[in-house]
Amino acid sequence: MLRLTWVQPEDLIGHELHQAVLDGREPSAIARRWKAAGGPEAPARAGASAHPASGYLRRLAEDLLDELADLPSNLADDEPTGLDRIKARCPDWPSPSARASGTTPRPAPTPQHLEAAWLGRSAGCLLGKPVEKLPLDGIRHLAAATGNWPLTTYFTARGVPEDLLTAYPWNRRSAPTSLAENIDGMPEDDDLNYPLLNLLLLQRHGRSFTPTDLARLWLDELPAGRTFTAERIAYRNLLTGLEPPHTARHRNPFREWIGALIRADVHGWTNPGDPAAAAEQAHRDATLTHTANGVYAAMFIAAVIATAATGTHDVHACLSTGLTVVPPRSRLARAVHHAVQLAHTHDDFTTVVDELHATYAATHHWVHAIPNTALITAALTHADGDFTGSICRAVSGGWDTDSNGATAGSIAALLTGSPAALPDRWTAPLKNRLATSVGDFDGTGFDTLAQLTHQEASRP
Repeated sequence: MLRLTWVQPEDLIGHELHQAVLDGREPSAIARRWKAAGGPEAPARAGASAHPASGYLRRLAEDLLDELADLPSNLADDEPTGLDRIKARCPDWPSPSARASGTTPRPAPTPQHLEAAWLGRSAGCLLGKPVEKLPLDGIRHLAAATGNWPLTTYFTARGVPEDLLTAYPWNRRSAPTSLAENIDGMPEDDDLNYPLLNLLLLQRHGRSFTPTDLARLWLDELPAGRTFTAERIAYRNLLTGLEPPHTARHRNPFREWIGALIRADVHGWTNPGDPAAAAEQAHRDATLTHTANGVYAAMFIAAVIATAATGTHDVHACLSTGLTVVPPRSRLARAVHHAVQLAHTHDDFTTVVDELHATYAATHHWVHAIPNTALITAALTHADGDFTGSICRAVSGGWDTDSNGATAGSIAALLTGSPAALPDRWTAPLKNRLATSVGDFDGTGFDTLAQLTHQEASRP
């Protein structure tokens, strides 16, 4: 029997029960019914449970998912998804830049800035790929076994004891292309596929794109097997005839996970100095697949990057600006503030990570946007925006390691302003070559991607 990940109702219901608690609903009666029927817990780290469910359990899961969707939330007023309501709850929402009204030319970042950002995103992603899904202790032990703790470079299997590899096996799909001894260009990853898709989106539809434009692009250019969690659910919903934003809500327990955040970079890169426009653009993208805090995470990162793209602000100012587009009473805003406070309080980043895990690990999935956004923020803050320090801290903190490394790398590299400012040990193995199944981009160089992004950033 084919066991599809991230879509089967009997696998979704456990995640939805957790999500209901997080977003202010009371699912205990439904949880008891699921448990009494013999329903399993949510898969802990993978996308599908080990054994197929009976037809009865699958039908029950479908019914319970719909019942859960109808439960009222006591957080709804503080955590809206509609853009107008988000703005109404953000007292410091940034003013549109002068270029938004057409009165001044668009101040595009240089191609060198953008090449650095593409390279930084790739290197940070690649650093995190072999340890994705591993527990925090596993990451620390594997790195320490080769003298690479605290992290300073890519992971390697050389010198790692066999018993340690048995206890903490590398990510099966990523290890053949992402350990130091195996790297030969940037391998395919969804953390790079989505920026490429958004580059295509802007080329075809400009900044006025709609969620429907994005949906059509995905159906044309994104293989379904390259989607995960909320994106796979939304893709399935599109194929059943649902339209955005309903695609984000229907039987989608992953709607506050990290997927929209990893799509946000291009919106920031192409709106330099205009965090409001970047956030609004990210909102239109995110609402195809996400709601509430899942959307805010994308808006936050887009606004941070738009501020960084001017080359005139340090990382702390960028992060502070990012918070202006997040409802201040939301769970994401509280998590980001907490992360900044921890990063300023503790000299040892291991202590910061341990505090974050003590706060979120027991209640949030390792792909949820809230703890991962907090970790990215803490890494950038603690490293003071330094590139190596930022990606190594982000990956060493666990959870969604490749996504966190990618986003931290994109921001920190953009702040450097030049590919030459990135240490050669990170960029040389990339060989100016990216693998992807998106469009005609397979094998494209980062210098070419920078030029294409620069063209979109320069549009009136």
